[in-house]
This record gives sequence, structure tokens and C-alpha cells, in this order.
Amino acid sequence: MRLIYKYFLNHFFSTNLSLFSVLFLIVSMVFFIQLARLTASIEIGFMDFLKLYSFMIPRILIFTLPVSFFISLALMLHKLSRENESIVCFALGFSPKYLGRFFLALAFVVSCFMLIVSLIFVPLASKLQKNFVEYKKTQVKLNLKTGEFGQNFLGWMIFIEENDGVKYKNIIMYNPQTKDKDKEQFIIAKEGLLQRDQNSLSFRLIDGNVYNFNESLSWHVGHFNDMTINSELSDLDPREENIYQYWKKMFSDDDRAKEFVIYTLIALFPMASALFALSFGLVTYRYDKGMVYFGIFIIIGLYFGIFSLFYKPPLLSVMLIFASFFIASVIYFKKKILSKY
Repeated sequence: MRLIYKYFLNHFFSTNLSLFSVLFLIVSMVFFIQLARLTASIEIGFMDFLKLYSFMIPRILIFTLPVSFFISLALMLHKLSRENESIVCFALGFSPKYLGRFFLALAFVVSCFMLIVSLIFVPLASKLQKNFVEYKKTQVKLNLKTGEFGQNFLGWMIFIEENDGVKYKNIIMYNPQTKDKDKEQFIIAKEGLLQRDQNSLSFRLIDGNVYNFNESLSWHVGHFNDMTINSELSDLDPREENIYQYWKKMFSDDDRAKEFVIYTLIALFPMASALFALSFGLVTYRYDKGMVYFGIFIIIGLYFGIFSLFYKPPLLSVMLIFASFFIASVIYFKKKILSKY
């Protein structure tokens, strides 16, 4: 029996490795595009880019490993059934019940690992990424180009006519009204200097005018000889929240609740879907071609669709959705597989 387990496991690992590599590459490309947007405001080197990418690896694993586990298991078993190898094992007395227990145990190990990744490493990596980006904003040269419209700096739209390498000259800045209490502001300055220290980034403006606009269409003009626009980098606050505090916010923050439900249920997907994979993959190919591809799309679509819609209350949603799919997989496996073999 140990040789049979090893035989199935070797086929599963070879199938899963190729599929996981493809999915990992595809999802990585999506995250690469997100990282590339950072260069719109700051300049980073290749090593910094790789460091930012490493912070995203936990999230990439979340969206690839559980899905590849389910698809690989179903396709591997379907391939062996097509070649009648699984049927031979059952004819020699090896029960599908043992195969189900074996892959459920493997799915349990994978789900436990993914829970650690999703509930511990994802928040830590997210915080490290934010701190790294904010730190880089104070250390690297900003990518402010002369003669270009639409650039953003500290929440201001900015246009710079000249740059001699030290000072910016003939600067126009516009701050739109984003909140009711904010004022629409317009600044024209002859010169500007970028200043930074450990926890802040500022822009010093020399010899210019400030225009404030109100909702009543009235406006005020003020002249300045020297003015500094500051931005405190609050994300570098040393009083960082721990993992418990991070997830505790899911009871008051809908976005955090949805994040918890999505990451947790994706991590539990191998256990919830393992018996479905066996049910779709194990067929008597001579009489039944099976519906492995249709079944894969249905299970993934239902599972991911349901937890994307129902995430409140978060803990109850996780338990109900996971339990429903797991119980349904057990019933379907007994009806379709154990009743025949």
C-alpha cells in the first residue's frame, strides 16, 4: 500500500509543479504591474524592485498554491483513469476510501501552511512593504520631470519649467478640494528645493504667491518669500500594530473583514475541494469520460464567488462556507466514487 501512495504522490507532484509554476508566473506578472506604478512618483533600483516583489510573495502563494493543488489533483487522477492505472489499483483491492484519506491528510498540511502564510506573513509583508515605500520616498530622488503636466507630489499637482540639478525653477502647484473643509489652492513660485529627513518629506518654495478659492467663488491672494510644504510619513510610526491588532479590525472595518474571509477561505480551499477533485478525476474511462474540466470551473467559480459576496460576520462566514463545501464534497465522493468502487 505504501508503494501505491508513493506512486500517486509522484504523479501528483509532477503535475502540480508544472501547473503551479505557470500560475505563479501569471500572478507574479500582475503584481509586477502594480509595483511598476511606484516609479511614477519615486525612482527605485533593480534590487529595491526585487525587495518589493519579495514582500508580495505571500499574497502570490495565497492565489496560486491552493488552486493549483485542486486542479493538479483532479487532472492527475483523470490522466491515470484514462490510462486505466487507477482502475487497476482498485481491482487489486486498493479502496478509493484510502486514497481519499491520504489526499485529505495532504490537503490538511497544505491548508495549515497556507493559514500561517495568510494570517501571519501577509500582514507582516504588507506592513514591511508600506514602510519600505515610505522610507524610499525620503531617501531617493523624486522622479519630478521638467515640462510635464499631471505629476503628483505630496497630494499636489505640480508643473516644473526648469531644473538645474539643485533647484527647481518656475513652479506651479495645484491642490484640488478633496474634502468639504479643504480649500482649493494654487501656488506659483520662482524656485523650489526638495528637503527630507528621517520621517518627513518637504518642498521649500521661494518667492511666490498663494491663491485660495472658496465655494462661494471668492478667492484670496497671499505673497510669501519662503514657504515649506511638509508631509509626515505616518506609516513609519514605531508603534506598529501586532498580528492580533491587525485582524481585530475585521469586526469594525469591512475591508479588513473581507480580506480575512478571502485569505482564510482560500487557504482552506485544498481541504474543501480535495474530495471533489477525486470525484471528478476517478472515472472508468471506457464508459464514462467524466466532467473534470467542467467540474473544476464550477467548484472554483462557486467557492470564490460565494466568499467574495458573503463576508459578514467574518468568523461565521468562514465556518459556514468551509463546512458547507467540505460536507458537500464528502457526500458527493461517497455517492459518485465509494458506491461504485
